[in-house]
Amino acid sequence: MNKVLLNFLIAAFLLLGGVSMPLAQETQQPAAEPTKEQEMQAKMEAYATPNKNHEVLKNLEGNWKAEVKFWMDPAAEPEVSQGTAQSAMILGGRYLEQKYTGTAMGKPFEGRGLIGYDNMRKEYRSIWTDSMSTGMMVSTGSYNAGDKTIVEQGTMSCPIEGEMNYRAVTTIIDTDHYTYESFMEGKDGKEMKTMLITYTRQ
Repeated sequence: MNKVLLNFLIAAFLLLGGVSMPLAQETQQPAAEPTKEQEMQAKMEAYATPNKNHEVLKNLEGNWKAEVKFWMDPAAEPEVSQGTAQSAMILGGRYLEQKYTGTAMGKPFEGRGLIGYDNMRKEYRSIWTDSMSTGMMVSTGSYNAGDKTIVEQGTMSCPIEGEMNYRAVTTIIDTDHYTYESFMEGKDGKEMKTMLITYTRQ
């Protein structure tokens, strides 16, 4: 091949290669904006997906032995009873369900609890029902990673005092121990400690 022709072909190749890349880049289409349906789907998935807040509840899974101290009068000695609890994450790790069996005031006692984290409200929400009432204890709360506590505020129906506000504190001590404390708010606005449950893993 003629040397002049070869140099010409090389120069033409380089020139075409040099201009073709920018042209190719210029013809690329911008990324399509997500549709309204895709945005809605993404929001639904984020709302429905368990996250680190649900992982906190997994610490409470398992079979537990419970010692319950209950105060009718803060100045008096508490009533002490024993029980057991079976707690498990349900519905794909979205909620913790507790089934409690024991005694209260010398009578057989059963309770059911459900707690989960609401990704939209960004808070824990729980309900409690048992065999000593026909009402539900309903509360909302948050987790403090520093002292490993879930602190809830809620309401309950009392046949003597009527509707009452209460505060509950669940403290994760370690892998095999946690406590649950409840405090009732009197008509004067002052709190009274009414219950302490100490859980030990079986």
